[in-house]
Amino acid sequence: MDVYEAVDSRRAVRAFSDKPVPVDALQRVLAAATRAPSSGNLQPWHLYAVTGEPLAELKRRATARALAGDPGDEREYPMYPADMTSPYTDRFTAAAAQRYRALGIERDDPDRPKKIATLNAGAFGAPVVLFCYLDRTMGSAQWSDLGMYLQTVMLLLRAEGLHSCPQVMWSMYRTTVGQVVGADDGHMLFCGVSVGYEDEGVPPLRTGRADLTETVRFIGA
Repeated sequence: MDVYEAVDSRRAVRAFSDKPVPVDALQRVLAAATRAPSSGNLQPWHLYAVTGEPLAELKRRATARALAGDPGDEREYPMYPADMTSPYTDRFTAAAAQRYRALGIERDDPDRPKKIATLNAGAFGAPVVLFCYLDRTMGSAQWSDLGMYLQTVMLLLRAEGLHSCPQVMWSMYRTTVGQVVGADDGHMLFCGVSVGYEDEGVPPLRTGRADLTETVRFIGA
C-alpha cells in the first residue's frame, strides 16, 4: 500500500468484525515496526498481543467493571491537560459528539458514560488488542518514541488490510489488564490498540482535521 494511502485510510475504527486476524500478519507488522524512530535507540516500548480466550476473559472482566459503574484505577498519567482551552476543547468536543452519535449514544443520554465504557471494554468487538507499556524509568522524550512506534504499527496494519483503534481507556483498567498479561510492575500501561477487520455493516466514521493553516507555518518557502 502506498504510504499516503495508508495515512489517509487509517482511522480509529470502533466496529470490528469477528474475522480472525492471521498471526503471521501481526508478526510481520510488529517485526517491521521495530524500525520506528527511537531517540538513542532505546526502543522503550513493551507490547503484549492478546487474542483468543485470554482476550475474551479480559473483556469480560473489564465489561463487568464498566457495567458496575467502576470509575477505574487511579490514573498514572493525565489523559488530557486539566486547563485545556480553545481550539483544543472545540476539536475534542466536536469529535466526541460525532464519534458517539455514530454509535447511537447521544450527549444527553443519562447512561452515556456507562455505555461508552462498556463499548471500550469490549474493544469494539476487535479479536486482537495490543497492550503497550513503557518502562517507568523513561522520560517525556521516550513517550514521544512510543507514539511514533504506535503510529508505525497502525500504518503497517493498513498494509495488511487491517484497521485499529488506539484506546487510552485501558489505562483505567490497568490492574485488570496486568493480571491477564502478567505485566512487569516496572512498566506502565499507556494504551491498548484494538486490531481487526472493519465491520462493513456499520457506517464508517471519519472525524475532521484542522486546516493546515491552523497548525503549520512555512518559513523561507
